[in-house]
Amino acid sequence: MSSVVVSELAYSPPGADQLFFDVSFGVSPGEHAAIVGPNGVGKSTILKILTGQYEADDGEFSIGGTFLQMTQDVGMSKPDDSLRDMLIEVAPTALREAGKKLFAAEKAMMSGEDDGMKYAEALGDWGDLGGYDLETQWAASAQRSVKTPVDNFATRLVSQLSGGERKRLVLDLLLTSGADVLFLDEPDNYLDIPTRGWLEEQIKACKSTILMVSHDRTLLERVATKIVAVEGSGAWVHGGSYVTFPEARQKRQELLGDDLKRWNDEERRLFHHMKIMKQRAAQNFKNATKANGAETRWEKFVKAGPPPPPVADQQIYVRFRGADSARRVVKFEAVAIGELFMPFSDEVHFGERLGLIGPNGTGKTHLLNALNGKAEGLVGNITFGPRTSVGMFNQVNDRPEFHGRECIEIVRDRLSDEQKSMGALARYGLRNNARQEFQTLSGGQKARLEILSLELAGHNVLLLDEPTDNLDIDSSEALERAIEGFEGTVIAVSHDRTFLANFDRFIMITDDGDVYELPDYDIALAGLSAPAELATLRLAKPLTV
Repeated sequence: MSSVVVSELAYSPPGADQLFFDVSFGVSPGEHAAIVGPNGVGKSTILKILTGQYEADDGEFSIGGTFLQMTQDVGMSKPDDSLRDMLIEVAPTALREAGKKLFAAEKAMMSGEDDGMKYAEALGDWGDLGGYDLETQWAASAQRSVKTPVDNFATRLVSQLSGGERKRLVLDLLLTSGADVLFLDEPDNYLDIPTRGWLEEQIKACKSTILMVSHDRTLLERVATKIVAVEGSGAWVHGGSYVTFPEARQKRQELLGDDLKRWNDEERRLFHHMKIMKQRAAQNFKNATKANGAETRWEKFVKAGPPPPPVADQQIYVRFRGADSARRVVKFEAVAIGELFMPFSDEVHFGERLGLIGPNGTGKTHLLNALNGKAEGLVGNITFGPRTSVGMFNQVNDRPEFHGRECIEIVRDRLSDEQKSMGALARYGLRNNARQEFQTLSGGQKARLEILSLELAGHNVLLLDEPTDNLDIDSSEALERAIEGFEGTVIAVSHDRTFLANFDRFIMITDDGDVYELPDYDIALAGLSAPAELATLRLAKPLTV
């Protein structure tokens, strides 16, 4: 049976406190379940445990039938790899190992290190396990997903595909694989809006049991048939769509009762966990450390006494200050970036929320970078009005200058005062990460720290490149509220439909390089759905000069 059953899963990252110790849920055959929860709570970690990348400290799980997985950074971490290298990583285990042996033997034979015997043997194993059928699937998925033909998967580099093409290629392969179970970590990241629509239809049509992590609220509302909420140290299940999840969570919180009842419930849960660990320690001395830890946790909780800590709701407060500037903030004069799109002219005025939209690979991020002073390939002129201060949020939050530095140090550079720095981290839900080094943060935590750094700089023009991609839902909503109250101008590249719904107008770049102004969200969605009809779309204004 293609089910997933998880019971009392526990995990502690190396050298860190326990991330969770009471995660239990089930996904029935054919269900499409989504794991939701705050950044850093352990959503991706759960998928990594289920797929064998991490080993749980405790608990049990079972997966019925065959499974395939897609990691959050698939195709992104090794751009110099070939497409063959990328796709073999998402193959079934036996085929993956046989493929790697085949590629190594091929390389040895080509370099003269082997006479070809090992290659012949590896080729035989590859064929016996179904490698040729897999190559046929690769070709079919590439034909559907990649704009230019892929003639040779061994020589075509990952870097020659856009991030969206890489992700779509892997998703197409997995969703048509026939695997019993699919584990998808952030499948929507790097996908443009039309491709997200394609993904929704593919997931709905897929017969596999799916367990995924996503922060795309529109996608969750349209495809998830069950929600696994990870919060605190455990998990609970909402057996319905994300549309009804917020209301269900609110009702659940109300049913927890008053402060004393919540404290009693938590005390009983910790006590029960301690007793179980004591029993296991009595049977196996290797569990003694875990039992002592459980007892210490319970004793500390009881010693603190009622009332209990607040309900584990995130309170994220983003405060973009901004400032006044001239009415004309940015002027584009016959601007183009290489041959990505045709020259266009436009003006952005103070207070506008402008969305840059269009398919992947059309040059939106390049245009945003040009606004930020990185003018590689820039044609024409971009000029800013008086009293403008520009800050940019990058889609890839890997800041080399932050590596090896603790969060509190990074914020203290901007605030000087230790207490104020801790307060700022607390507003972003990062107080407990204050002494954690930047590179060890989750993707969402890095994104929060990036936004906090942007806030503290006090700019009045914000350039945002996919700001919600790695943010949890609470953080995305906090960012939206901050932008709504921001005294300044926002120019953003985003494929998050809920986020874009709050913007004033849009500039769309098509695959053909045409540039259009679209005056509202509904017309923007219509343009994305039917780009060939943009010229006839009501109120769509060509900007190409």
